[in-house]
Amino acid sequence: QLVESGGGSEQAGGFLTFSCVASGRPFRRGCMGWFRQTPGRDREGVAAISTGVGATYYSDSVKDRFTISQDSAKTTVYLQMSSLKPEDSAMYYCASVQQPWHAGCDWKTFNVWGQGTQVTVS
Repeated sequence: QLVESGGGSEQAGGFLTFSCVASGRPFRRGCMGWFRQTPGRDREGVAAISTGVGATYYSDSVKDRFTISQDSAKTTVYLQMSSLKPEDSAMYYCASVQQPWHAGCDWKTFNVWGQGTQVTVS
């Protein structure tokens, strides 16, 4: 189970953060990430982290503006969103997939989802 917090409304150029807790247990083997979706469009992978090795992945649309990180206990993943744009407005979902610790993250394999939280940038 994934529990998200954060997000909300912000002006263009501003800053927002998310956090996602994975059932309160360390998530040592697999990937955790953030996806977003707007009405009429497919869900888009935004940022992911391989919790075993710490490798990070970003979509081109958010690279250099968003940062994904995890705490040392590997129970919480954070998404820091800066230089926000109106096109960043979407429902954001935390997601995870269990896999060997050394495997890279593939947007298509995520299979556990949080409840989603809205971000609005004006």
